Order: sequence, then structure tokens, then C-alpha cells
Amino acid sequence: MSLRNSSKKPKGLGRQTIAFIGGGNMGEALIRGLLAAQTVAPRQLTVADVQTARLRYLAEAVGVRTTTDNRKAVSNADIVLLAVKPQQMREVLSDLRPLPSALFVSIAAGVTTASIEQGLGGKARVVRVMPNTPALVRAGAAALAKGRFATNNDLAIAEAILGAVGVTVRVEERLFNAVTALSGSGPAYVFLLAEAMIKAGVDAGLSADIAKKLTLQTIFGAAKLMLDSGLEPAELRRKVTSPGGTTEAAMKVMAERNLPETFSKAVAAAARRGWELSGA
Repeated sequence: MSLRNSSKKPKGLGRQTIAFIGGGNMGEALIRGLLAAQTVAPRQLTVADVQTARLRYLAEAVGVRTTTDNRKAVSNADIVLLAVKPQQMREVLSDLRPLPSALFVSIAAGVTTASIEQGLGGKARVVRVMPNTPALVRAGAAALAKGRFATNNDLAIAEAILGAVGVTVRVEERLFNAVTALSGSGPAYVFLLAEAMIKAGVDAGLSADIAKKLTLQTIFGAAKLMLDSGLEPAELRRKVTSPGGTTEAAMKVMAERNLPETFSKAVAAAARRGWELSGA
């Protein structure tokens, strides 16, 4: 597994055109990220969606071309980004036949590269991506795997797209349910932790506003410290846990409640559900 950090401007798209099939929140996040990073210009992007109000908003907000016709959107596209719901994928792929000579990048959860290749009726070049919602604020984490007919250059192009809104890792497709359970669902785990910390602060006597402000900055600061220091989380935890101190008292309670095992079981449950939903 390799990690790509998006702190540098993503490369590899040049004058290539991208058709977004689906103009929802994640599609918009990718579009805004690409434009902010100057990876592409608005004229290189076309968005297809069934909701005309959504298309009108995207055209006005970011200056992209729009259409309600999927086939028109992909007719001259070098890259087709599939950003539709998993249950819509079969119909969308059928609508795109005969197979355009484009790279297909899918962010649809649970839809395998093999099923997309089959749905397009040919040897489609497919890269599957599992992003997460912090991509909406250009702080996402995305895993990528290439299908049977995609090349390493195709994978690099997909990395350039996702790198505009966060960091990317390459994994084998068989590990995608683990990725979904960890980073795809992971923001919800952090949100739950934030809820619990805020409530605990209020229970300890703080106002809700102060408890929230302290909690969110603490989570942000801790994440930034882990990223910037290069130290392992366990080492940073030891550094802040003085013998006989307040943090140690809290850690003992969490150890007694077996918090690490609870997290492990939660991620395992999410991974199992991913297998069930994908039909694997």
C-alpha cells in the first residue's frame, strides 16, 4: 500500500476532459477541488444529472458545462467519473453502451470493477475509488484499485483527481470493504466521539458552546499533531499520559471498558456489512 499526499498540486490531467455522471455532493467536492488546485479548467468538465435545478446550480457556481443526457456528456470525454448511487449503476452503464474509449473512475460504494466492466459490455478501463466525506472540505482519504484492463497511468490519473481533495492510497480491490469500514465509515466514529466529549464536558459543568469549541479544536489539533510530528499515535499518547495524572485516570477507565476492542469489533462489523451489500 502506498500513500499519496495532496499537499502538492495534482498532476497528470493536462487538457483531458472529464464527464461527471452524477452531480451530487461528492461530485461537487471533486469538481471544486480540481478547480481550486487548477488541475483543470471549468471548460474541461461536464456534469450530467437528472435534476435540472442541481445542474443550474453547478453551472452558475463553478462554471462547468451541464446536460441531462449521459451519452452526450461522455461523447467526447477522456475520463468518465461515475458518481451515481450503487443501485443506479446498472441502468447508467447500460445507457453508456456502446463502450466509449474513456477511463472510467467509479466512486460508487460496493460496485466492483468487474461489474462495471461487464456493465459496459467490453474491456473498459476502470478504476474504483472509495472516498470519504471530508473530501467536501478537501481533507478526504481515498483508496484506489484498478480493474483488469486499466493501466498504471490510468491509476495515476485517478490519483490526480482524488488528490485534489485529500490523500490517496493504492490497495488491492479485495481490501475495499476494510477501507470502507475504516475510512469510509470512519468520520462517523469521530463524530460520535465528538458528541460524547461535548456531552461529557457539559456534564462536568461547561456550557454547551464552550464544550463544543474545546472538543472540536482538540480533535483537530490532535489529528494535526499526529500528521505533522511523524510520531506514532501510541507514542504521542504516552507523552501526554503522566503517571498518576488526570489523563492516566481517564485512560484506565477506557481500558476497563475495553475501548480498543470495541473499535475493532465495530470496524469488523462494518466490513462484514460491506461484503453483504456487495454480494461478494
